[in-house]
Amino acid sequence: MTPSRPELRRTLGLGDAVVVGLGSMIGAGIFAALGPAARAAGSGLLLGLALAAVVAYCNAMSSARLAALYPASGGTYIYGRERLGAFWGYLAGWSFIVGKTASCAAMALTVGAYVWPSHAHAVAVAAVVALTAVNYGGMQKSAWLTRVIVAVVLAVLASVVVGCLGSDVADAGRLDIGLSSGADGVLQAAGLLFFAFAGYARVATLGEEVRDPARTIPRAIPLALGIALAVYAAVAVAVLSVLGPAGLGLAQAPLADAVRTAGLPGLVPVVRVGAAVAALGSLLALILGVSRTTLAMARDRHLPGALAAVHPRFQVPHRAELAVGVVVAALAASVDVRGAIGFSSFGVLAYYAIANASAWTLSPAPASRVVPVLGLLGCVTLACALPGASVVVGAAVLAVGAAAYGVRLWAASR
Repeated sequence: MTPSRPELRRTLGLGDAVVVGLGSMIGAGIFAALGPAARAAGSGLLLGLALAAVVAYCNAMSSARLAALYPASGGTYIYGRERLGAFWGYLAGWSFIVGKTASCAAMALTVGAYVWPSHAHAVAVAAVVALTAVNYGGMQKSAWLTRVIVAVVLAVLASVVVGCLGSDVADAGRLDIGLSSGADGVLQAAGLLFFAFAGYARVATLGEEVRDPARTIPRAIPLALGIALAVYAAVAVAVLSVLGPAGLGLAQAPLADAVRTAGLPGLVPVVRVGAAVAALGSLLALILGVSRTTLAMARDRHLPGALAAVHPRFQVPHRAELAVGVVVAALAASVDVRGAIGFSSFGVLAYYAIANASAWTLSPAPASRVVPVLGLLGCVTLACALPGASVVVGAAVLAVGAAAYGVRLWAASR
């Protein structure tokens, strides 16, 4: 890090970092991903959730070790560049920015669909503008809003769990674990559910804004992941006990359908509000993560150098945040990308595969390489098990990124 380069302000403590991770994970994914995962896995849904959690744990441990060594904005873009070489860092950053930009637009449209369905695109654009303004005002404002959002979403999810498990409709027999859709279905469900877990990376991508990062980040990542897993498991068990695997697979709004079936129609509007707030939380964290990775890539001239500017007063990458906001708002205004879960999962799994490969280089001791090896194998397996269209589109996006990198090197050599 050169002395002349403007740096971001370190304002986040352990509690703030955990909340940022929770705001990314306990978001719209739990409201949206359970249905498609149940359609894929059938009675193996809980197995898919457990598998996604194991892969997420390996990725989290690898990311935590790397973030302690490289506490700068950019996450795996930085780790891949430093441990594997410039190309692999670039590919990680490319897959993250493209995949998560689509996720940003999807979350914005989810907000619109819940708040004002007939004007979903307009609400989505308004949400992007508002959250970009919050992020522009400094990291502390973003952290404060994230705390409020996490509290609201946890309260809504708790009401769903208590309402479903306490109803006369709940039946423990619906929780029988099997392989009605085969091992392939479980793997595909795990890949889709990984979409909901992937937010712990936000703590690492904000590494330049965390106080005492070598100590804080390795503690914050597993804490956030553990809390999110407990919440997801409780919600999945509660909803399954009411709807069963088949009913959950057919549900368009799984949590709302569950409380309605449980005889609690008064909770349906509460769940809808919770889903909208959760989508806002996911969108806030996604914009933060994408803008910081954009900042890191702009510093290395993989993106326009102007995006590397840091605001002298607010100490945020203001141009990167504005650029991300403009792109996401344009997507949210013009296309419907709410079906981008599979594509986003592919990009994020590629991102973490590079993180695990980077962590593998940290130590020659075989015991210390078990976790990154399991994480790498898990990422590749889940990426290949995603729906075919997601794999094809994701692989094509990676190929475009690799080609752009090659063209840039060729132009520089000329």
